[in-house]
Amino acid sequence: MFPQINPDLQSSVLRLIVDALAEDIGSGDITSNLLIPVDLRFSGIIVTRESMILAGLPFVAEIFRQVVQEARFVPKANDGDKLKAKSVLAELSGPARGLMNAERTALNLLQHLSGIATLTRHYVDAISGTKAILLDTRKTIPGLRQLAKYATRMGGACNHRIGLYDGILIKDNHIAVCESLTEAIRRAKIVETNKIEVECDTLDQVDEAINAGVDIILLDNMAPDLLRRAVDLINGRALIEASGGITLKNIREIAESGVDFISVGCLTQSAVAVDIGLDWVQEC
Repeated sequence: MFPQINPDLQSSVLRLIVDALAEDIGSGDITSNLLIPVDLRFSGIIVTRESMILAGLPFVAEIFRQVVQEARFVPKANDGDKLKAKSVLAELSGPARGLMNAERTALNLLQHLSGIATLTRHYVDAISGTKAILLDTRKTIPGLRQLAKYATRMGGACNHRIGLYDGILIKDNHIAVCESLTEAIRRAKIVETNKIEVECDTLDQVDEAINAGVDIILLDNMAPDLLRRAVDLINGRALIEASGGITLKNIREIAESGVDFISVGCLTQSAVAVDIGLDWVQEC
């Protein structure tokens, strides 16, 4: 049903759409029911008001169809497309009341996801030509993680962990509980099928992590000069991820330090919604 979404996750996306519509419509749209004749039909176009990377259009089609089964939705662009202002994203027609009931939910989701994709593309472009791969994080609005991570993929990033269940990442609090980084890694190695990633704040921790045989080292909040020293110390013995304090101003320098991955929380945590409108006309 939805492109580039794991079929196992489609049911959760559908539940989110149903919940979002129920949140907005509730017992019914009082204003539209009073003012719009039941047999009136609308047609319209969804249009960009600024340049952007598109994400979420298939979900928008499903939102309208959830409210108006006979709604006609014709996409004119594809998720991942780079679009200029005034680009037509889709044509839409059907019963006016139903379409207006779904309008705000559809636009909210499309603007939010396209905002994530657009910001992500800026970061991807900033490290173009380096070997570094941009990753997202778990810093997402609760309930929207699958869609947010879909949007970062549309912007050109790769997904880091979807949740706590699909990867081992040893952080400072884990180390504190285990009383040492080496002991934390020893305990994690009980599960042999998972790669082990550990967060390091200092070169001493990096050296300890290498000696303990981790797969990935996350260099947390390190300045570029310290990053370069850490990369030299690791010397290909583990993959390297940089994270913390990454901005569009410094990501290029961080990428050029030689790291393999750069994870950026603001992609999903702080992206600004882009401006997209739905222009209606009454059908004759």
